[in-house]
Amino acid sequence: MLLKDDEFGEVLVRKNSMVRGVKFTVSTSGRLAMTVPKYTSEFLAKRFLNTNREAIREKLPVKNPKEQRARDYQKKLLMKKAREYLPYRLEYFAKLYGYHYDKCRLTHANTRWGSCSSNRTISLNIGLMKVPEVLRDYVILHELAHLNHMDHSKAFWAEVGAHDKNYKNHEKKLKMFNPGV
Repeated sequence: MLLKDDEFGEVLVRKNSMVRGVKFTVSTSGRLAMTVPKYTSEFLAKRFLNTNREAIREKLPVKNPKEQRARDYQKKLLMKKAREYLPYRLEYFAKLYGYHYDKCRLTHANTRWGSCSSNRTISLNIGLMKVPEVLRDYVILHELAHLNHMDHSKAFWAEVGAHDKNYKNHEKKLKMFNPGV
């Protein structure tokens, strides 16, 4: 549930059956987030927000509501671009080098460009749309190599190097960018 608040903008309300009290945090988007017991009404959630307003102001780095909307818009644009590009580029390299994955997921994680799970799902960060194409390709090849090597062993890096001779330089350049949106 989302509550509209003049001071904090949109407040994300998460209901959880395991929670007994109310907990305030800041979500990755910079929004104020509230975790409340499962059967808490919207009225009670608003009341908790209003009675804790002063403590929230003092303790939590809530972003300006205008910044939240700008970030949401940027994320929406990047997701659109990523949907149009990343799955097709992944499929292209998979076919080119003979890899077989089961699923492609697009994420907006704050700390990683991509991942490969043991169930053969490759996750790619939509933030890749902000980096040069050669670095996107490096991340895709890196994750495809994880289909055969679920670690960063010498064999893994040899496989990455077989497809991207300049992978060490690409990895270094990628560190100049932030995967967060």
